[in-house]
Amino acid sequence: MTQAQPAKLLRIHITASDRWQGRPLYEAIVARCRELKIAGATVFRGLEGYGGTAALHRHHLARAEEPILITVVDTAEAVGRLIEAIEPMIDTGLIAVSPVEVIRVQKSANAGSQPGR
Repeated sequence: MTQAQPAKLLRIHITASDRWQGRPLYEAIVARCRELKIAGATVFRGLEGYGGTAALHRHHLARAEEPILITVVDTAEAVGRLIEAIEPMIDTGLIAVSPVEVIRVQKSANAGSQPGR
């Protein structure tokens, strides 16, 4: 079994309509992650949600208000640098940080696929 390593899980909660310098905020945050050489980031679009104001966020025909969740897993130092870089970009949102253990799994390209897959 591969050894687990300590890391931080960063979750950024925003909406699809949030912008940074004319582009979608989630795109700008992922670009900043790449600039900072963060291990990886994934953007999820939610169907519906609400936050501290209890305002419901969901898709409307007139505007995109769906909740967006960006997740990042990296070292504590890298997550700290990222938070400093993105906090000024967010007008309204939530940043949550949790301690996690990471197990990296990477099969060799020559191993082939397993039966039934």
